[in-house]
Amino acid sequence: MDFLKRLGFYLIGLSIGIIFLTFFFKKKSEETGVSFCYFPNCRTLKNIRSKPMSYSEDVSRLFSKKQLDTLDIVNILRNGEVDFSNSETKTSPCKTYIIEGSIKDKEAILKVRNCQEKALLESITY
Repeated sequence: MDFLKRLGFYLIGLSIGIIFLTFFFKKKSEETGVSFCYFPNCRTLKNIRSKPMSYSEDVSRLFSKKQLDTLDIVNILRNGEVDFSNSETKTSPCKTYIIEGSIKDKEAILKVRNCQEKALLESITY
């Protein structure tokens, strides 16, 4: 068998294997809720979401006035963008992140203090 024929069989088998693995891993990640998160924005938001969230008095006041809902916060922590240039990522023991997103079709900026054990939502500005 000449080289081109063997190369053709190899590429056909490789493409079938890649398609199979793509479907298999996609279905597996949907079932278990696993996400592949390697970019800094995604890793930071995932780290904040994994901790218990507490709220400052200003944010709690917004909750009590029904101007804000926890689902809005969850939505921003899932789909928002972290502004690393304005965040304080070198401080210890807690790092402060600025997260931009939208709440009820308005642009909002969250200031979140991310500590080892918990995350604190300090302020929300529109």
